[in-house]
Amino acid sequence: MSPNALIPSHRKPRRSASSRALRAGVTGGFLTLAVTGATVPANATAKPVSETQELPTITEALATTAAKSADTTQLVAVSYERQGLQDSALARAAKVAEKKQAAAEKKAEAKKRAEEARKAEEAAEARASRSTERTTLSAPSHSTASGSVATLVSFLKAQLGKAYVMGSTGPSAYDCSGLTQAAFSQIGIDLPRVSQDQSTTGTQVGLDNLQVGDILYWGSAGSAYHVGVYVGDGNFIGAQNSSTGIVERPLSYDQPTGAVRVL
Repeated sequence: MSPNALIPSHRKPRRSASSRALRAGVTGGFLTLAVTGATVPANATAKPVSETQELPTITEALATTAAKSADTTQLVAVSYERQGLQDSALARAAKVAEKKQAAAEKKAEAKKRAEEARKAEEAAEARASRSTERTTLSAPSHSTASGSVATLVSFLKAQLGKAYVMGSTGPSAYDCSGLTQAAFSQIGIDLPRVSQDQSTTGTQVGLDNLQVGDILYWGSAGSAYHVGVYVGDGNFIGAQNSSTGIVERPLSYDQPTGAVRVL
């Protein structure tokens, strides 16, 4: 100790409590506080000039971990939000797709039904057309004949009044089988030349079930001596004989023996 230390004028003035110096440092992960120059009462227990207090502190690694944890939480939240939006969009897209598929299936079903209806209508028209061709024709003013049957009947009526000449096949004169052969050739059907052979051509039909265009014959099938064509309304057209020529007569005028159908 210096000899002058006991002289009051040479002593350093005491620092007040407000002039305490605070020193801080980090040691081993703890915050170290150093308090110096504090005024101590005379009757107080003596304390060290320096006092230290260690407090927990956040290291750089801990701060980095906390930051990463916050970032991760935010990323997870964003991921969940994005997933929710995607699920919602997918649900809406699925509903739209279901509606479109239902509409497409309905349209396809309607198209299929329309196609089936069209085919059925075409089939019905084809049957009706064949039936019409075979239907008994009314008088000229009520005629509904069409197609090949109408062509056949029209040709036969155009020959009315022409002469009957044995062995003739037209165009100005015919015998009975020559007339039927010429008439059916107008619609693309080739008949045998003579009555005997024409009476066995096609399908045999009963006289109570005649249709326009059926070939009538007199005598027995295979040995018929005369032929004509049924034209409807109970009438037939034929080259009868040299006296009458080609005429249209009712069946009662000369009842045929049988009939064949080639249409």
